[in-house]
Amino acid sequence: MTTWLDSLVGWIAPEAAMRRARARNVLQALRRGYDGAKTGRLTSGWTTAGSDANAEIAMAAVRLRDRARDLVRNNPYAAKAVMTHASSMIGAGIRPRPKAATQALDDQITDLWDAFTENCDADGRTTFYGIQTLMARSMVESGECLLHMVNRPSSFGLQVPLQLRVLECDHLDSTADRDLPGGGFIQQGIEFDALGVRTAYWIYPRHPGSARQGMAKSVRIPATDVLHLYDRLRPGQNRGVTWFAPALLRMRDLDDYDMSELVRKKMEACFVGFVTNAEPPPSTGGEEESFKQVEDLVPGMLEYLPPGRDIRFGQPASTSGYAEYAQLHNHAVAAGLGLTYELLTGDLSKVNYSSIRAGLIEFRRRVDATQRHVLIPQICQPVWNRFLSTAQAAGLIGNVPIRLQWTPPRFEAVDPQKDIMAEILSVRAGLMSPQTAISRQGYDPDVVMAEFNEMYQIWDLYKIIVDIDARKTTKNGQSKPMEADNAA
Repeated sequence: MTTWLDSLVGWIAPEAAMRRARARNVLQALRRGYDGAKTGRLTSGWTTAGSDANAEIAMAAVRLRDRARDLVRNNPYAAKAVMTHASSMIGAGIRPRPKAATQALDDQITDLWDAFTENCDADGRTTFYGIQTLMARSMVESGECLLHMVNRPSSFGLQVPLQLRVLECDHLDSTADRDLPGGGFIQQGIEFDALGVRTAYWIYPRHPGSARQGMAKSVRIPATDVLHLYDRLRPGQNRGVTWFAPALLRMRDLDDYDMSELVRKKMEACFVGFVTNAEPPPSTGGEEESFKQVEDLVPGMLEYLPPGRDIRFGQPASTSGYAEYAQLHNHAVAAGLGLTYELLTGDLSKVNYSSIRAGLIEFRRRVDATQRHVLIPQICQPVWNRFLSTAQAAGLIGNVPIRLQWTPPRFEAVDPQKDIMAEILSVRAGLMSPQTAISRQGYDPDVVMAEFNEMYQIWDLYKIIVDIDARKTTKNGQSKPMEADNAA
């Protein structure tokens, strides 16, 4: 396409105009290799920016977060999405399984951890596993969440003098954004050193949206005392974005569509019928003969109309395609939220075992990735490290190496018999250890083995034989021959 500038250049300097035309043709040929890079009438309104993740988040995160919270408060599907994500990621809790040098040390550390989890909430409302759920909910709804770790004096009477306080991301001072001496800087309330390592967080003591909030200033809290939970989607991203970002407008539009349909139905219901008069009005100018006008209808009612009067009932307009449209809309919303349509809506009318299992496999794969790449490294492991160092500083345990494994909650089987048989075959084929199979069910293998050993001792004491005792029965429940019989 030739512009007025090309025409002017061609009139003044024809050779330069030829070079411009050749360069434009080459550029158009390169762009033509990717359909998404084409420019024209159909893509004229598609504006894009090459800003980094932090610049985009700084401009949009607050509004996205507030709108997502509004949806979660008022939209049943949004509320269901948050509950589903939190319950799937946390469930009864992501629990640690320590492995120390001795069983006695294992038991000691486990007892200290149990005491800590019961009293770690600075607000006194829940346990550490309840804190996990609250933070997971906040990450889905708001995009991020903060955890302040506070050491307590002995006057608090805590066995492990450490408590945790969950803070909404609103506490983080997003207006704190400046360079610091020595090459450091503060970006959206997070302080970095010259190497880009987080050194502190600038946090409001009270929620900025609180009714009691005054003109409080943010305070600097060392990064060693603050945990920042969010799902990092781009390299260099320092703040989180609500998981509802891809689906906000669709959910809002569907809400508006539902409301318009409801209002239309209500208006149609108001017009039950219309009374018409086939007789011409009296020519004498006198008043019509008075009669009792019926304006309300009740079941079983009979009413006589004057001559010439007739009643026509309203015919509500049909709304074909509404269910299909809503279903298609919710499919897109579910995809944006990382859920299946069935998990978002609870509609299981069109699924079978194979289809729902295939959908759950993909969803559970994402949940497992979030647990192991976000929740455990950003929350669980740092809290454990702080708990261990606090207990060691208090002289409760020695400075000994401790291996640790985190056990997420198990996923409920779609068909328990088929799924459990698959795991049994995997263990028997040597593809999975019994410990791994037990851990996948959400249990501690050491605890399970200890309980089995205790149960075996009770059975032997009372000379009880049950078909699950592999020492004395076959897998079909038949009694095994005793050793004495074999010797004979």
